[in-house]
Amino acid sequence: MDKKEEMCCEATEVHEELLKIVNETMPEETELYDLAELFKVFGDSTRIRILFVLFEAEVCVCDLAQVLNMTQSAISHQLKILRQNKLVKSRRDGKSIFYSLADDHVRTIIAQGREHIRED
Repeated sequence: MDKKEEMCCEATEVHEELLKIVNETMPEETELYDLAELFKVFGDSTRIRILFVLFEAEVCVCDLAQVLNMTQSAISHQLKILRQNKLVKSRRDGKSIFYSLADDHVRTIIAQGREHIRED
């Protein structure tokens, strides 16, 4: 049996009760789009590295640039995307702006992703 055959049913049978439940619980298309966009943000290893730094401490762009061996400009660009998607927050202290994780949801998403990729 080839891979294509494994992915399809041998006979066409529509399970109406199951489809009714799915249709009643399916989120609106706009919510599904927003969710897909959120996961795209996690699709960049630089942003993941920034989030891992922020797991440990609230830091400024200078610190992030140093620890990740990147320019402040590159870090700022990625932080903007993370802020727009409500994954990080910032606060000003004098001339410095410090960044931290927006909430525990971010930590949970990353932790569950790591757990998933470690499964056999």
